[in-house]
Amino acid sequence: MNAPWFPEQYAWVFGVAVGVFGGITGAMVGCLAPFGKAKKLVFAIYWFAVVASLISLIAGIIALISGQPYGVWYGLTLAGFIGSLVFGLNYFTLVNAYRQAEARKMAAQNL
Repeated sequence: MNAPWFPEQYAWVFGVAVGVFGGITGAMVGCLAPFGKAKKLVFAIYWFAVVASLISLIAGIIALISGQPYGVWYGLTLAGFIGSLVFGLNYFTLVNAYRQAEARKMAAQNL
């Protein structure tokens, strides 16, 4: 077995990071998207979280294949899988929120 990439007791850090980015993104979408504000910032944070989740998932799979301890590969893989799933499924919700804001803006201009 290879030397652990990091101490197993720090495996929770990846799940916390996914949760924090999910919370930040959700709060920003809930507060800013109905008004059509900060679209670039919200999408930038969203895509950063997606890419970070996918990197975590890939790193977890590599750790599993390379024989890392359970605490190393499990923390990476679980955070990456959940983050990829949650952010991936919510992409259309995010796009739809900004589309609705744009539609409301256009309807208001037509009055």
